Amino acid sequence: MNIEEAKEQIKNSVRIYLKKDEYDDYKIPLVRQRPIFLLGPPGIGKTAIMEQIAQELGVALVSYSMTHHTRQSALGLPFIEKKFYGNQEYSVSEYTMSEIIATVYETMEESKVKEGILFLDEINCVSETLAPAMLQFLQYKIFGRHKVPEGWVIVTAGNPPQYNKSVREFDIVTMDRLKILEVTEEYEIWKKYASKKGIHGSILTYLDIKKDDFYLVETAIGEKSYVTARGWEDLSEAIALYEEENLTVNEVLVSQYIRNKKIAKNYAIYYDLYQKYKKDYKIGEILEGYADENIKKRAKEAKFDERLSLINLLLEAMQRDIRKNLFTESYLMDLVKVLKQIKVDLNESKNPPIDVLDEHIDELTLCLEKEKKANSLSYEKKRNYQLIIKILEENRTQMKNENITQHLEVYEYIKKNFDESVKNMREETRKVQKKMHHMFAFVEQVYGEGQEIFILVTELTADYYSAKFISNKGSEDYYKHNKKLMFLDRQKEILDKLAES
Repeated sequence: MNIEEAKEQIKNSVRIYLKKDEYDDYKIPLVRQRPIFLLGPPGIGKTAIMEQIAQELGVALVSYSMTHHTRQSALGLPFIEKKFYGNQEYSVSEYTMSEIIATVYETMEESKVKEGILFLDEINCVSETLAPAMLQFLQYKIFGRHKVPEGWVIVTAGNPPQYNKSVREFDIVTMDRLKILEVTEEYEIWKKYASKKGIHGSILTYLDIKKDDFYLVETAIGEKSYVTARGWEDLSEAIALYEEENLTVNEVLVSQYIRNKKIAKNYAIYYDLYQKYKKDYKIGEILEGYADENIKKRAKEAKFDERLSLINLLLEAMQRDIRKNLFTESYLMDLVKVLKQIKVDLNESKNPPIDVLDEHIDELTLCLEKEKKANSLSYEKKRNYQLIIKILEENRTQMKNENITQHLEVYEYIKKNFDESVKNMREETRKVQKKMHHMFAFVEQVYGEGQEIFILVTELTADYYSAKFISNKGSEDYYKHNKKLMFLDRQKEILDKLAES
């Protein structure tokens, strides 16, 4: 199965393991909850999906890589305890709490979230001294003498033996106590994640052209060669910062993340070409509706790879504006909920209005820290918290400077600033819609109803934020072309069925 299918399977398992009966007991007791074992090649996103699952289900997440643990850190340290059996005193070996189990309890204490996922990576690569204890853990959910608390689901991951010489194969007795999910790499599935994550457009376009370069693990004499999804994502983040600082992106940088000489060189060459296309085609002018005839002529005469790069450059710029617009809308929607509560508190509280604001700032800061501790905070939610706290702090500072002290004045001041932000956001929405219209108009004028329009509509549909923007705000150009494509797909389906009969 692919990583997206594995994610859905794990989510379903967590849901049923955390389901309770009418007596508030878990329907499947901890001892009968099979740990999930995610088996797949390195760097395909196993850890990333665990973070997504925790965020989507609203549970805590504790992650450990088992290759970093000794027997002592996993089981706890031994100490001598005096105990009486009958009338006789004995010296008995006890163990301190495992570092892993202790972290689970600390996460529960600090985040106030009582249910979660304990994710143990590289579970089949533990040291020889720790292996027996790990088998006991998988069977009985115990490290040393300390159990995993109820309400915590165990998910493990590991690599097949061909990718890691340290792998220890589990015996049938152990395997029979696990839910095993075998995962393979798949570019089209990763692309959905990458698009939502904002992976650099040059990487996605390059991989659209050369899909075989997405994932590769080879071992030649004296040399290991590998390219992984993790490598592409980390490279994307590095490129974004390099561009921000006007640093040179070249093969030397690329080869630090893409550990295959041929692929690293090919991508570095393509990156330079991608940047040249961006400059030559004046993407900003096209989206503003000012594309000159020379640009249209060059686009029309370009070979397929260049056309595909151009379409992706337009999409990259378009989607950047769409994400920014949706992010703004998202935090404003969260902010309005906070403002409604502030209004209620200002009406009811006898405290100075600035103190009321301070209480909300402190409460939001505390919620942010708790969710951070639970490791279940999405990037969007974290950003919304930070923006709302910043806005409230700025309003508080401005009101102090302007000596605004009355409860009603304070709310009206905050509301006025909020209304201005909403007005600006709506104006930005209109600008984004115009840019989308200009993008479609350009592609229509240059390529007519060719495959370029199909690629454009397909990519807008597949991209999470573009699809959300179009669904919420609308786009006549998109609907027109999407309707045509759906009709053609249906027509082809009917013809295929007729041919089979």
